[in-house]
Amino acid sequence: MTAMTDNPLLPRSERKPLYVQVVTQPAIHGCWAVNISETGIGLIATPRGPEEGPREGEELEMAFTLPDTRTRIRVRGVVRWRHDPPERDEGAITALGVSFNAFEGSDGVTLKRYLLDHQLYVAAVYVEEGELRALRDALEGHVRLRFASSAEDVDTLLGRGDICALLVCGRDEARAIALVERLASRMAESDPSGAGPASDLSPRILYCAPAVPARLVELFNQGKIFRALTPPVQPGALRQAVLQASRELGLRTEQRRAALELERNLLRERAREAPRPSPEADVAEEPGFRSPAMREVLELVRVAAPHRVAVLLQGETGTGKEVLARVIHRLSGRSDMPLVVQDCGALTETLLESELFGHVKGAFTGAVADHPGLFVLADGGTIFLDEIENTTPNLQSKLLRVLESGDVRPVGGTQIRRVDVRIIAASNRDLAEEVRAGRFRSDLFYRLNSFTIDLPALRERPEDILDLARYFLAHFNRTLRRSASGLAGEAEQLLMSARWPGNVRELRNCIERAVLLSGPEELVTRRHLPPALVAASTQALRQTVRVSGAGSLRDRLEQMEREIIREALERHGGVVRRAAAALEMDPVTLGRRVRRHGLMTKEP
Repeated sequence: MTAMTDNPLLPRSERKPLYVQVVTQPAIHGCWAVNISETGIGLIATPRGPEEGPREGEELEMAFTLPDTRTRIRVRGVVRWRHDPPERDEGAITALGVSFNAFEGSDGVTLKRYLLDHQLYVAAVYVEEGELRALRDALEGHVRLRFASSAEDVDTLLGRGDICALLVCGRDEARAIALVERLASRMAESDPSGAGPASDLSPRILYCAPAVPARLVELFNQGKIFRALTPPVQPGALRQAVLQASRELGLRTEQRRAALELERNLLRERAREAPRPSPEADVAEEPGFRSPAMREVLELVRVAAPHRVAVLLQGETGTGKEVLARVIHRLSGRSDMPLVVQDCGALTETLLESELFGHVKGAFTGAVADHPGLFVLADGGTIFLDEIENTTPNLQSKLLRVLESGDVRPVGGTQIRRVDVRIIAASNRDLAEEVRAGRFRSDLFYRLNSFTIDLPALRERPEDILDLARYFLAHFNRTLRRSASGLAGEAEQLLMSARWPGNVRELRNCIERAVLLSGPEELVTRRHLPPALVAASTQALRQTVRVSGAGSLRDRLEQMEREIIREALERHGGVVRRAAAALEMDPVTLGRRVRRHGLMTKEP
């Protein structure tokens, strides 16, 4: 390697944004560059534990790819500082500042050339002869100019993905304003979700053509132009406006990147809080897996897990398909490699394709850097595609190609990367029926259908209901800092009689609500459960008492007595004396029966 002089008194060189994945040794999980200079690099990472990765003062080796040239840079450095969040957890962001010590071969020269050549790109449209020289005098040496003579040329330039500002020039006011309105309309269409300003990450428009002042004020207030410069434009004012527009776009880009990182952290947090088997315990002894129906499912899981075969999980929504996918990954030989989860119903086709297969810089407007894609990030591990029935035929054909060959090509790219990824897919519909209806490709279905596991609904495995309810209660006591002491008998009976159309997810939400409503050391009773569930369960209980032939006469009479007492207590606000008067019985006797049935009261 080529050594560098390590002098702490040297001024810090200018840092430029760089968003690429970085491989380090010692390894640290989820490592990406955020900025780079000739002398150092800024990194973010998501280590799996506080001890993972290099510490301050330690040396490390790094490798990363420059986005424009696709050149691989290998360099050794030392960690100058490392900031870990106060509460270390999975998905938490660690930041590191690294100084370069030595490059491999001529990589130092390659990086320096890249940083010197890395300039901002600015497009100019409708430029006339008299304006051309002024533009070049003002901007050359600061930015790289690209010229367009029509609206179609502008679309081509903006499609590069690296244009930071657009200068609308010329003397034709109508043509210039029409172009601004057209671009504003297209930007609004590009972000129909309303999640943020459509022009947030689009090139800033500098209006340099003539126009009525009132019209310019209107365009500015509507956010359609960044700044208006009255012709003839002064070189200094133009240069300052272009550089300010570029800095503002860079700031917005960084804010969006940080927002996306926060969103990903939130999703990781939710995934971490979801119930999942501990790595030490036997899966069959964990909550939700103890019923005979789920034991049969686990037998199939144990058969499929060690092999690379694609697995298709089918079952109603909320039955725990993601939990089972994690079990399969844990029991496979890939458990120390990544498990990547993607909900195929959460994104449009274009966004999902970019998320799964990645994209190259400039592939579309807003693609400001290379994105590796989830298949590349899951290389060597497992990818779980939930709600795969929501994918389009076009995307299904690309998934089939990955299944058959392992080849992944990013959107807008020409290079193909081969990955070794095990695919687990899930659907809450019958995919065979989707194939017959023409909504799902038969060839992809038959590849996924090589090993299908059907998950039973929660109502078909009642042995798991109370087990899961107690597990969720303990889980939410811990995460919500509550102290619900358990489930009352009436609550257990209501839970057992519910139909659970939302399955385990609905049960989880029900217990979360109950824990939040419970007081310190209080039992969860019917008043803590959702009213709709209580009403449906009560109706089911009454129907069972009336028509069910199961159980002895004594047991059925006990159930009927309990329902009668409960209704009397509800009508009289839980006061035993009033309920006893209505039932024409002794309050002491009624109190004993209330305690025997586990019904809550306001007075003995």
